[in-house]
Amino acid sequence: MVQELQIGGTSGHIVLPCPSQQWRIMSVRTRKLIGVFALFALVIVWALVAMAIAQFPPIFQNQLVAGLYYVVAGIGWVLPAMPLIKWMSGGPVSPR
Repeated sequence: MVQELQIGGTSGHIVLPCPSQQWRIMSVRTRKLIGVFALFALVIVWALVAMAIAQFPPIFQNQLVAGLYYVVAGIGWVLPAMPLIKWMSGGPVSPR
């Protein structure tokens, strides 16, 4: 005999989330993989842009300004990285 499967209160039917909500379901492992590549890209682009800006004459010619710039540029990448890291470490998003 065939057994009927009951999910969601209806007999014989399997209720799946609608396709627009399926993309929201992502495991932490997948988030971390995507996040690692995004962080690598962020750090590489940030470093290249910071080095290019550091060559401007007002920064390059003054040692005090250059020192302050390198401190700000060196720590500045953390601000855009924080939401990404928070997203990476979060649990799977459940469909609404």
